[in-house]
Amino acid sequence: MRHKLRQIVDYIDERVQLGNLVEFMGKKYVPVHRGSVWYYFGGVSLFLFIIQVSTGILLLLYYKGSEQLAWESIQFIMSKVQFGWLIRSIHSWAANLFVLSITIHMFSVFFERSYRKPRELTWLTGVLMLFLALAFGFSGYLLPWDELAFFATKVGTDIAGVIPVIGKPLMVFLRGGEDVTGATLSRFFGFHVAVFPALFTVLLGIHLLLVQRQGMSEPLGHGNGQTHDAGKMPFFPNFLLRDLLLWLIVLNILAILAVFFPWELGKKADAFAPAPAGIRPEWYFLFMFQTLKYFPAKVLFIDGEVLGVLLFGAAGLLWVLVPFLDRRGARGERTKAVTYIGIGVIGYIIILTILGWLP
Repeated sequence: MRHKLRQIVDYIDERVQLGNLVEFMGKKYVPVHRGSVWYYFGGVSLFLFIIQVSTGILLLLYYKGSEQLAWESIQFIMSKVQFGWLIRSIHSWAANLFVLSITIHMFSVFFERSYRKPRELTWLTGVLMLFLALAFGFSGYLLPWDELAFFATKVGTDIAGVIPVIGKPLMVFLRGGEDVTGATLSRFFGFHVAVFPALFTVLLGIHLLLVQRQGMSEPLGHGNGQTHDAGKMPFFPNFLLRDLLLWLIVLNILAILAVFFPWELGKKADAFAPAPAGIRPEWYFLFMFQTLKYFPAKVLFIDGEVLGVLLFGAAGLLWVLVPFLDRRGARGERTKAVTYIGIGVIGYIIILTILGWLP
């Protein structure tokens, strides 16, 4: 048996040079310091994306992306398909954990100043992937075509519609018309299973290539005598095995959530029914939703909701441009202001999310 396995390995190695790949991986090193644990969240995000793709393909075998059959196909998956309820629950929970993991990864990069030169493009691709992850969540939320998803999508696209100049055309583009209908469902289905995965895969490939070419960023002062924990760990097999162990832990957490807290399916959407009380978006949009509630109807001559949307858009743009705005960080200097800004943003998101979640 061992001889046969060795023959197979040799056969593959002769054609794809596996030995060279292992040698290349063995020459890659990961900085070891007090913040090394944050490196693993990049791998966890990749793992959850793989789970998303795998379970999404399985669901796609039975899902029907039409107004007449979407809800019924989900019900069929959950009640008739063997382990269909589990696959759907894993897909839904993995989506939420994916957004959480990629957000943690982004903030760890921010606090470590890992966006500084020459890693500006790595930061840009990472932030764009976060935005795409949110788009995944928004588009996928409608696909079950239940009551809550229908009205939450209506509210979300209404908010997009208040953007000056481009708001109305954007809302019509997202909905496929003036109202949320079966055309909206078909459009979101196409975005969710084709457009967004294609864009995300391209960005992910560029991001991983940049990380491989540039290596993992070291904290300011690491390895030059300014820290007491300077060191390096071989990527293969040391870091890779630790990464795989964490993947296994995440898979167990995902399985526990999926089994003991299965994702429910609400009533089928009815455009003529009144909106149920307490309509709220998913938790990762909740802080924005709650913030817009606090804006008055008018701020000077601007509608409060319009001003809120514009401020969030400006904040998102500034976040994308962080490597080009923090020039001291680019020169390898620590600035407490950047740390305070990051802590303030996290605190704001957590507090507003909790306030939005309360009845």
